Amino acid sequence: MQLHELQPRHKNKDRKRIGRGGKRGSYSGRGIKGQKSRAGRRIKPATREMLSRMPKLRGIKFKSSKSKAKLINIGDLEKKLKGDIINRKALLESSLINETDKRVKILAGGEIKRPLRLEEIEISKGAKNKIEKAGGTVNKNE
Repeated sequence: MQLHELQPRHKNKDRKRIGRGGKRGSYSGRGIKGQKSRAGRRIKPATREMLSRMPKLRGIKFKSSKSKAKLINIGDLEKKLKGDIINRKALLESSLINETDKRVKILAGGEIKRPLRLEEIEISKGAKNKIEKAGGTVNKNE
């Protein structure tokens, strides 16, 4: 016996040819029309296309626990506040902030002429300088 004379003991099973009538029906499980029903069909790599269209989330995947501060300019304080003391209660009464605003920060936008006293509110360096120039004080709990 030589190498070219070797044969397997069992024959290979023929692949079932779909879409040619027979016991499976006229469409043989392929449906009617469309790319998927044709012979030699080739679908685009849809997943790759979808991934390229989707916006990518980069970096840390959770929301920061530190909420954004509600920003208020000094000019708004000058116009809307009646008293000289600035704290959460005074800002709520003057409707500059809502009860849902957890953090408040005062910025240096605008002018101030009267002395104000800040209590337990964040403040920018420029706003602090302007308040101190006008004769006001800033609490150390910034």
